Amino acid sequence: MSVFDWIRPTFYKNRWYIATGVFCLIVVDMLQLVVPRIVKHAIDGLTALSIPSDRLSLYGLWIVAIALVMGALRYVWRRCLIGMSREVEEELRNRLFGHVQTLSAAYFDRMKTGDIMAHATNDITHIRMAVGMGVVALTDAVVMGFAAIGFMLYIHVELTLWVMLPMPLIVFGTRFFSRRMHARYQRVQAAFSNLTEAIREVFTAIRLVKSHHTHDFEMERIASHSKAYIDENIALVRITGSLFPMMVFFSNISLVLILYVGGRNTIFQRITPGDFVAFISYLGLLTWPMMAMGWVTNLIQRGKASLDRIDRILRTSPDIDDPKSPLATGIAHGHVAFEHVTMAYPASEASSGKPVLSDIDLDVPAGTFVGIAGPPGSGKTTLISLIPRLYDPTSGEIRIDGVSNRRYSLEGLRSHIAFLPQEPFLFAGTIRENILMAKDGIGDDAVWEAVRMAGLETTVRSFPDGLDTVVGEKGVMLSGGQKQRVALARCFIGHPKLLLLDDPVSQVDVEIGQRILQSIRSRIPAATVILVSHRMSALRDADRIVVLDRGRIIESGSHASLMATNGYYASVYRLQEIEEYRHAR
Repeated sequence: MSVFDWIRPTFYKNRWYIATGVFCLIVVDMLQLVVPRIVKHAIDGLTALSIPSDRLSLYGLWIVAIALVMGALRYVWRRCLIGMSREVEEELRNRLFGHVQTLSAAYFDRMKTGDIMAHATNDITHIRMAVGMGVVALTDAVVMGFAAIGFMLYIHVELTLWVMLPMPLIVFGTRFFSRRMHARYQRVQAAFSNLTEAIREVFTAIRLVKSHHTHDFEMERIASHSKAYIDENIALVRITGSLFPMMVFFSNISLVLILYVGGRNTIFQRITPGDFVAFISYLGLLTWPMMAMGWVTNLIQRGKASLDRIDRILRTSPDIDDPKSPLATGIAHGHVAFEHVTMAYPASEASSGKPVLSDIDLDVPAGTFVGIAGPPGSGKTTLISLIPRLYDPTSGEIRIDGVSNRRYSLEGLRSHIAFLPQEPFLFAGTIRENILMAKDGIGDDAVWEAVRMAGLETTVRSFPDGLDTVVGEKGVMLSGGQKQRVALARCFIGHPKLLLLDDPVSQVDVEIGQRILQSIRSRIPAATVILVSHRMSALRDADRIVVLDRGRIIESGSHASLMATNGYYASVYRLQEIEEYRHAR
């Protein structure tokens, strides 16, 4: 499959628009070639002192009429060809965005956000320029170039051959520089991606930068990326800066040859003065195709480099996808079972490649409340991430209602699961929009019910706009606890079969946290709840508490039984109990 297959369907769909645009462009080029012929007749008549004034007026009217027709046709070809390039841009961006959303979580672990943003903006813009103005310039170069040469041959064959002497050198130079330009464009785009990611990271963490007063450090870091981007562009300019002067140099050599050879032919009356002026005009028209070849080469190489980068993403297959024959039904009850599950992330800068979960056997009956505890890095978040298939285990099986979770379609699996990540995320919309998350057919009563379950009703009703309060980028208008509870309310919409909550009450006080957990048990009694928490009091009422350490289950049982064993859970619970008592005083 060629990289051009991504844009070929748009070309085929717009083939009549493209044909109309190219036709109008060709007509414009032909009309430009007529004007020197009119000028030639006018000059010959003036030189012979035999042209009447009305004939001169007629020639002027002809030139004005041609200019008007060319103006109208230029509008049509720009509307067709440039409009087509905008459609290519839109469809390619939509295809890229749609495909990126299908990629697995592991892809985003190793891919920079700034790199993806550069693909979706800068690269697609370059592709649009290549298929829009690139088509225009290429058509101009071919049609205008060959037609101008044809008219020049008609005037004087020998003089045309003299003018054509530098042409092979232009072709050779273009091929020589184009190979180097493609490689340089790849490096420029990579540097732009790094710069975009660095700037995005600083603006995202601007409050942290301000609070730690690291402005100078971040400025130096951005300046370093910016300099690398500039250096790559300067290296590119060394190539493009050599290509265009070369085109101009050889064009001027052709002009020198015309002045010398054509001037002598005019003096010896082998051609008329009008032919001589027309010949120079045609050389001027031929100079544009010669220049355009350099510009087209520039556009196409930049667009090709960008299309290669887009192609690498579009050819990336998701690590996790729907099975070939998915189950017709989704989750019915919510019984979860881990069978000898081992999980290791691929080795990278952030991961050693060692297992973060080892031989996990865990049974969670439908409708039960299971708490997951353990020290940081013990594998708690990874454990619950495997259930909705954000990742797949390295070995072992996860069954839901007795069926491997790999046999469900991703939609059938995830539509019955509510997942609250450790770091809740809010979009820059209203509270209502953040809770509903594009779910249709859900009224205000259900939204308020979810708000009440998240312990947020009093807060929301205190806002002048209530549910329509705009939370700002990443929920900046809300406190940490309020953001967490909005994200939690999102999980209660639609009464899911499985609730996977990663530290859902870490940013609220103990009393509110207990009310939220009691509300979950009383209002969604049929749901299976798996709750990860570092706050042991949040797990006290769980039907079963599982303690992980270094990827293995080291303790399992009820609150009472674990307290009796005096293991990790009991010791941490007692320490936290003392801390909570001190804060309460």
